Amino acid sequence: MKKVSLFFSLIPIVFLVTLLIINVAIFKDEASYGPNQVALLLGALVAGFIGFLKYDIRFKTIEEGINTATSNALSAMIILIVIGALIGTWILSGTVPALIYYGLKIITPQVFLPVSCIACCAVSLATGSSWSTTGTIGIALIGIGEALGFDSALVAGAIISGAYFGDKMSPFSDTTNLAAAMAGTELFTHIKHMIYTSGPAIIISLIIFTIIGLTNTPMALETSSIEQLTSVLDQHFNISFWCFIPPVVVLLLVRKKIPALPAITVGIICAVIVACVFQQDLLQKMMAQNTLMDLYQVIIKVSYKGFLIESGHPIIDKLLNRGGMEGMLTTVWLIFSAMFFGGSLEATGMLQVIADSILKLVAGTGSLIGATLGSCIFLNATASDQYLAIVIPGRMFKKAYDDYNLAPQNLSRALEDAGTVTSVLIPWNSGGAYNSGVLGVPTLSYAPYCFFNILSPLISVFLGAMNLTITEKRQNIK
Repeated sequence: MKKVSLFFSLIPIVFLVTLLIINVAIFKDEASYGPNQVALLLGALVAGFIGFLKYDIRFKTIEEGINTATSNALSAMIILIVIGALIGTWILSGTVPALIYYGLKIITPQVFLPVSCIACCAVSLATGSSWSTTGTIGIALIGIGEALGFDSALVAGAIISGAYFGDKMSPFSDTTNLAAAMAGTELFTHIKHMIYTSGPAIIISLIIFTIIGLTNTPMALETSSIEQLTSVLDQHFNISFWCFIPPVVVLLLVRKKIPALPAITVGIICAVIVACVFQQDLLQKMMAQNTLMDLYQVIIKVSYKGFLIESGHPIIDKLLNRGGMEGMLTTVWLIFSAMFFGGSLEATGMLQVIADSILKLVAGTGSLIGATLGSCIFLNATASDQYLAIVIPGRMFKKAYDDYNLAPQNLSRALEDAGTVTSVLIPWNSGGAYNSGVLGVPTLSYAPYCFFNILSPLISVFLGAMNLTITEKRQNIK
């Protein structure tokens, strides 16, 4: 197989970026609901035809690359569909309404944003999963924030900032372990080294969220409005601490390193049981007749179609009318299309050619770290998967860090500072698609408010350019 030139490797990228820009300009927030999927598939076809017509790469080889890429994302797509059922059943069980109810009672609007960020930090640090955090406590915080009158994009930014900080710094995180393994450094050495970039990034983020909360209090925050919201919730749901059983069970299972799919499935089962025990009045209103067949029909419909209520209060209806497997299918389609594109680029060798070209520009420690960060972001945007954005640069730059006498934790930190945290900022990346689908906020809407995710690579490249907190190998001898 002939090696693809850099010029032809960039054609699919330029083609895709052009289509994505046109889609955003024309379709705006609707771009991820079909137009971007089409753009990704067309970009993959461009890469495939270049490989076939110009470099005699067999379509079978390209097809195998696409199959490999899509199969790697299959677990994420299945989890997304099951998360849809989780959201619907957690509303039915009273879990989400209870979290909103007590959140409105306890959290003051002025500190809501930093408190949300800190809460997500703690949960993600304990579980090692940003996705589990945004898919559980994040859903409730979005509801509380909307009830308080906050822009949902701003709330999503606080949730994601906290969730990804905890994910990066948790020894239970798969990306944290992966980055350390790819660089060849010890796990806790890697985590300690990230404090220099992640620490300032989360502190600055919390300061920004605090300032926003203190200076931009929403208009819809009168005590009477909050009391009205909680009263409506109380009328339709049996609000009690028993409603918290499903999320507590899921978080305990995740903490015990139970895989996400069975943990979420158990969370759905727990929610159904809690609904049957504590939300009997609500279930009777939703059933045509009080029979087991009707109960089964309600539970299944909520699982695949989502929860639906007509409370008479527009805010409550907006907060609770969501969830269901059906609502996640567009996001699954986006991830599939992104993997199709990334698989085509990798199968034709275009990704490797672009990565090698970046490596040729390295001329020192600062530029090496900058090239690592840039490659991670580039791969998040092209391969559409944060794991590839860690693995490929990790393999590619490991020898270069050795040649520059740099300890491996410098590489592992750079991989996390860009590979892990920027995936959520890209609409067609699995991270961006997942969080947008779960939180119900378009990626491009919440991205400007993900201060931690934006600051992490910026601080990392600054420290690299200034040669600060850079550890050399001879300083790493135990």
